[in-house]
Order: sequence, then structure tokens, then C-alpha cells
Amino acid sequence: MRVGAGNTWRRMAHLALLTGVLAGCSEAEEAAREDSKTSARPSATPAATATSTPTGGSIGAAGSACELPVTFDLAKSWTAESVEAPLRQGPVSLACEIDAKPAGNIGFLRVWTGEPGSDDAQKVLEAFVAAEDGASKPQYRPFKAGELAGVEVEYLYTSELLDEKKTESAFAVTTAGGPVVVHLGGLDTEEHEEMLPAYELAQRTLRTV
Repeated sequence: MRVGAGNTWRRMAHLALLTGVLAGCSEAEEAAREDSKTSARPSATPAATATSTPTGGSIGAAGSACELPVTFDLAKSWTAESVEAPLRQGPVSLACEIDAKPAGNIGFLRVWTGEPGSDDAQKVLEAFVAAEDGASKPQYRPFKAGELAGVEVEYLYTSELLDEKKTESAFAVTTAGGPVVVHLGGLDTEEHEEMLPAYELAQRTLRTV
């Protein structure tokens, strides 16, 4: 009897030990899964990412690459160049191109300026979008940058060349020197989204000269 009882006790002890090991493994696997979920989550919100965008100087002031009615910060490695023969779109003309290629993207921030007038930022931006063939579904909303109040828009653009739609963004303000529109395009929507932090940096640091 004692031998049988001893075997039974050993079997029970072995079973308890095995249960504990399996429970420990299960807990370890669960912890690993949680760690994996945590590492897969974005490390920052878009706003936090935009706030931490490294800068590469500013443009707009006298002596900068583009002299404008406003000044704002450039994302690191983006390069600005004034436009000698400006194009016109709606009430504004192209004054400056800021190239993303040195930073690894295909696209531009383009700054458009116009003559002083009575139109507010909303009307300027609506006219700008209306003058772009292929633009559709614009969504407008107000924004503030320091003492400046303006309007921004996100819309779809249908490219005849690529036969596909892509997202584009722009914002507008009016100043004593005239209206200013800053536009972000891109090769496609993916490129556009990758360049948004540079666009948001320009909008967030926008000031009058």
C-alpha cells in the first residue's frame, strides 16, 4: 500500500510540476504576444511626428532662397528655389518651389502668391482648387498658425497621365502683401503622405514677414 501510495504521490507531484511549467510557458507566450502588439503600434501620433520633424532653415525673409509675404520652416534636406517665369492658377502665381528629392521623396511644396485684394483665404483657396483641372471632393477647414488665421483643403486629383486618383493638400492665408497658397502634391498618395510632415511643419511655423 505504501508503495502504491508513493507512486500515486509522485504522479500527482509530476502532474503539478508539469501544469506549472505549461502555465509558465503560456504566460510567457502571452507576454511575448503583448510585446509584439506594443512594438507593432505606431510610436507616435501624426501630430507628434510633425512636431518632431527636423528643420532645415526657413524661407520667405529677405535674403532667403524665396522672398515671400510669409516665412516658414523647411524640413531638413528640402531645397527651395524661386521661380523665374511663374505659372498662374486662379488668383495666385507660382513664386517658389521646394524640392523633396534631396530628402528622398518625389514631390514639391509649391508657394503661390497674389496681389492684395478683398478676397479672404477661403475664397482664394476655393478659386485655386477650382482652377486645377482634375481636382474633386475638396474638404475645407480653418486653421491657425501664431497670429495668422487661414483655411486648408484636402482634395483628390485625377492624373490623366497615370489614370489614377491621388490626394493633394493646400493651405491659404491673406496678408498685407497679398494672398499666399502653399500646396503639396506628390507622385502619388503614398508619396504625398510621406511628405505631409514637411507640409505640416510649414503650416505650423507660418508667420508674416
